[in-house]
Amino acid sequence: MTMPTADTNTTRALRGLEHSSSSVRLQAALAAGTSPGPQFVDKLIERCTIEPTFHVREMLTWALTRHSASITVPKLIDELRSERAQARSQALHTLSKIGDRQAWPAITRALLTDADDEVARSAWRAAVVLVHEGEEPDLAGALATQLGRGERATQLSLSRALIALGEVVMPYLRAAMTDLDPRVRQHAIATERLLDNPDAGFEFAIEEAKRIVALERTGGER
Repeated sequence: MTMPTADTNTTRALRGLEHSSSSVRLQAALAAGTSPGPQFVDKLIERCTIEPTFHVREMLTWALTRHSASITVPKLIDELRSERAQARSQALHTLSKIGDRQAWPAITRALLTDADDEVARSAWRAAVVLVHEGEEPDLAGALATQLGRGERATQLSLSRALIALGEVVMPYLRAAMTDLDPRVRQHAIATERLLDNPDAGFEFAIEEAKRIVALERTGGER
């Protein structure tokens, strides 16, 4: 019986990443991560830009984290300039998992304020992982400009990112609590509540914030 060679396994994995079956693509990504090699990196990144299945995308990211950061990080940074939102989002997600802070300069304000919510959320998560020491206040200021944005899932992602930065966010939250937009005020208040009491839960915090803002409008007591 002839045993498959390394070249055969590589070819099988590369072909598997393009298979119509998500389970085959999943196994191919697993194989590429289990036996990593530079021959897989371009194909894994390419697949990240178009892969429709969440758990396969997660396996692609895992496979990339198994490869040398010196190879993957520059290529992932290149993806941040892609016109395809999924390419930007998945590259940011993967960079956050790799955790190489050399990628920090690539997390631009344009990405932190990207019009696509998934890209912005991935940028927020990556930023708090990769930020260089001493640059947290600038990051907090950039993130605070997004308060009030989107639906609950987006707002929760932003609150988590701000909370991860710690007390440095407080001046920005306090400033946002006086914003003319009630959604911004609500989100800032809810984030402050979560910073003070992480166990409170976002739903509770946002509902309490809504009550406070409503009372402010009517001149009532908190």
